[in-house]
Amino acid sequence: MTDVRTFSAPVAASVPAGAPQGEPATDRSADQATLRADGVSIGYDGRRVIEGLDLELPARRVTAVVGPNACGKSTLLRGLARLHPLEAGRVTLGGTDVSAMSRKELARVVGVLPQSSVAPDGVRVAELVGRGRYPHQGWFGRHRSDDDAVVMRALEATGVADLADRPVAELSGGQRQRVWIAMVLAQETDVVLLDEPTTYLDVAHQVELLDLLRDLNHDRGTTVVMVLHELNLAARYADHLVVMSAGRVVAQGEPSHVLTEDAVLSAFGLEARVVPDPVSGTPLVVPVGRHRHGR
Repeated sequence: MTDVRTFSAPVAASVPAGAPQGEPATDRSADQATLRADGVSIGYDGRRVIEGLDLELPARRVTAVVGPNACGKSTLLRGLARLHPLEAGRVTLGGTDVSAMSRKELARVVGVLPQSSVAPDGVRVAELVGRGRYPHQGWFGRHRSDDDAVVMRALEATGVADLADRPVAELSGGQRQRVWIAMVLAQETDVVLLDEPTTYLDVAHQVELLDLLRDLNHDRGTTVVMVLHELNLAARYADHLVVMSAGRVVAQGEPSHVLTEDAVLSAFGLEARVVPDPVSGTPLVVPVGRHRHGR
């Protein structure tokens, strides 16, 4: 199995002396990483997918957004990242309307991994990851002295350093996903938005990736927002859980308060039992289903 190591880039927010273990790093710029949606409406081809949505994502924490297919999770993430225009409302980062920020300015503070990413023809792994450094480079994309070192750390953290010279087009789906994540890490932003980052990964690499994102949050104080389908992984790794259904937020808060049997039935139409995870103590959703052992 490929080793996925802790990403130890230069810290953006170090842990203050005497800070309790287990708490993410914080600093005076924490408010700058608070992402808010106020009265946001988003649609496609004249059809509203999200309407009048209000949401505040806590700074320096890990948030997971869950919900059934086509409920608006990815649309919300694209709206937050300014990848899709809003029809109403506004998105702010640290109190600043993101629509007033230049693309490069926004990219210095928000890294995004969309659900479907396509690499340019012929690009190699190290070159693609290096493009994550673009927001920090000067005129004409001039490299900074530490760019190569940051790219290498991102490659090593995601376990793809041995693929650095390979064309991205030759990689498996799981390898490509880790390369895209390495590019986001190389961007070194205060906020990362990831749409289904565990797609194409086997269960071992899913856990390793989520461990890596947890490390990033703890070591650098990075605000992590990710859309996930796997409820039990979302409950284990998130500080803050947002449950969506039909384009609206139906519940949000700590996973232990939010992920109840009633919430699972209401949002997913799924009868389930919710019990403590024997490893983490977080909520564990056990579907009832129609076919059970012995019946």
